[in-house]
Amino acid sequence: MNYSIEQLQEVLNRTRSEIAKVIIGQQVVIDHALITIFAGQHALIEGVPGVAKTLLVRTLAKVLGCDFGRIQFTPDLMPTDILGTNVFDMKENAFTLVKGPVFTTFLLGDEINRAPAKTQSALLQAMQERNVTIDRETYPLSPNFSVFATQNPIEYEGTYPLPEAQKDRFLLKIIMECPEAAEEVMLAKRSLSLAAAPERVLAGEHVQPVLTPEALVSCREALESVALREELIQYAVAIVRKTRSYSSILVGAGPRATQALLTASRVNAALRGRDFVSPDDIKYLAAPVLAHRLVLRPEFEIEGLTVEEVIHELLTTVTVPR
Repeated sequence: MNYSIEQLQEVLNRTRSEIAKVIIGQQVVIDHALITIFAGQHALIEGVPGVAKTLLVRTLAKVLGCDFGRIQFTPDLMPTDILGTNVFDMKENAFTLVKGPVFTTFLLGDEINRAPAKTQSALLQAMQERNVTIDRETYPLSPNFSVFATQNPIEYEGTYPLPEAQKDRFLLKIIMECPEAAEEVMLAKRSLSLAAAPERVLAGEHVQPVLTPEALVSCREALESVALREELIQYAVAIVRKTRSYSSILVGAGPRATQALLTASRVNAALRGRDFVSPDDIKYLAAPVLAHRLVLRPEFEIEGLTVEEVIHELLTTVTVPR
């Protein structure tokens, strides 16, 4: 089935409604996760424990009719624990592949910075090519394969920060804040009812799948119909290039950031009910797309300046197309 923009917008609205049955609040986070999935990319999720990072990805998988897998990253995790390995079958007298958790559709990499670089890098080929190589054999992954890698913003002792090249492969950095007071009251009340527990809601008939994996591919293709003017492409390029010469930025963003900004802006336009990208889409997504790709100069970090503040300041220096 070929989806029109109107049908895609209907799918996005229905997806939001189904997710709201499980996730209380966090609308911006949900939108950013949908942007990641419909753009066919990956996201970093940062938040303190207990803000429903795992539940969000599990719910997205259920609603979009896709498989869900989870890896708890630890310092002793090996690449084969993620990818899988060939095991000798005595009965068949041959090696058979025991697939690892990477063979799924939506993969949650929990606390990815707990694992050493060798293990983190095992995801790189999967994220970039949607293939994995095991004992010189290459195996395809789902065309909808998306990695949601979580990081805890506290307790950095004993962690292995992601290298810049690996962070560049994530479309967005999603910040999950603690809920508002009213939302936290609702969460507290829900915890008192077994019937309302998120796990039971997901397992029961309360949440209905909106798509199939094949339909998700078609929805992604429909995004090509979202108009993107030449002036806006130049605007996005100008923003990214500005990060490479801005006074407070030590390391700017590469060309992949421009592609991410434009792709994400298309999905955001569809989420907002439009069939065209506006400058506001690009400005809105500049911080989520660029924040994890930039490195500030130490003297500005010491002064307490954040990457997000620098990006908002930088945006005021780039001429917005009419």
